[in-house]
Amino acid sequence: MFSHHSSHSDIADSLNLCISKPTNQVPTQYLDNQNNSNSVIDLMFLWPTSSEFDNHTIQPKWKLISDHALLMVNIAIFKEHIQTKTHTIIKNSKEEKNFLTELINSIKSLNTDHISSKESLEQVVQGFTYNIEKIWFKHSKVINITKYSKLW
Repeated sequence: MFSHHSSHSDIADSLNLCISKPTNQVPTQYLDNQNNSNSVIDLMFLWPTSSEFDNHTIQPKWKLISDHALLMVNIAIFKEHIQTKTHTIIKNSKEEKNFLTELINSIKSLNTDHISSKESLEQVVQGFTYNIEKIWFKHSKVINITKYSKLW
């Protein structure tokens, strides 16, 4: 669709949408009847912050038997790891109570007497992080993530 059509801009503004500009400004509809205007609103929904926004093309040569030209955009697809399992502790459970008790004891037993440099502080923090992970995995259980899982 063309940003120079004020009605399109008004519609987009009223719906809080942005109008993307194709890399080639040509009509998207080609009518056999020369009395009709060669313009129509064709829609393609893209994120305004995406690299595809203002980077699509209209392909009038690919309209085949339709009177509408093809709108084309290249969208990059990246391989992504989707986590299907996670560790959890049920709220107010015996496992949560035991986890918190061990965590508090670990904090109380932290020896900070020998912290005299950035490196010695990093060693204490790394040791504490290791203890937290060890305590977490000791008291948590593995669950499968499903579409019904809650986001805590």
